[in-house]
Amino acid sequence: MDDVNSRSGPQEARTPALPPGTDALGYGGLLPFALLTAALWALEPGHRLHGLALTGLLAYGAVILSFLGAVHWGFALSRPDARAPLLLALGVVPALVGAATLAMRPETALVTQMIAFGAVWLYEHRVVGVGVLGKPYLDLRRTLTIAVLGILLFALLGPVSRLGG
Repeated sequence: MDDVNSRSGPQEARTPALPPGTDALGYGGLLPFALLTAALWALEPGHRLHGLALTGLLAYGAVILSFLGAVHWGFALSRPDARAPLLLALGVVPALVGAATLAMRPETALVTQMIAFGAVWLYEHRVVGVGVLGKPYLDLRRTLTIAVLGILLFALLGPVSRLGG
């Protein structure tokens, strides 16, 4: 049985639909980014909870970067082929970058995470492509990446930029 996503047009490659609930879980994953950024805006810099919200935002970003790399491990392990070693090797990069951001100044960490989220999507879209990841996944990832970049930028240009020194 060919399970095809209904969003596919006649000219697009037929790719398997995402499992039920994928969209809801993906969008739900935006909530911690949004809530922690809202807390940064609501609390004064220097407040104990402001620091906790900032640490939480950076930690969550690092965890999600790690998660994105793990997705590539899943694809490589479920469909081993000539590209599997590349997927496995590049799958660890987001986790390493995310972990490194936890040792950076908040402004630098947010910018680095923004670059990393964008780079992972670009890598998925331009290098790995529809043939491995499927159009429905890439479409969802594009939307989620744009949202994460916007939220992190909102945190950076507002509350984090007020931290100073």
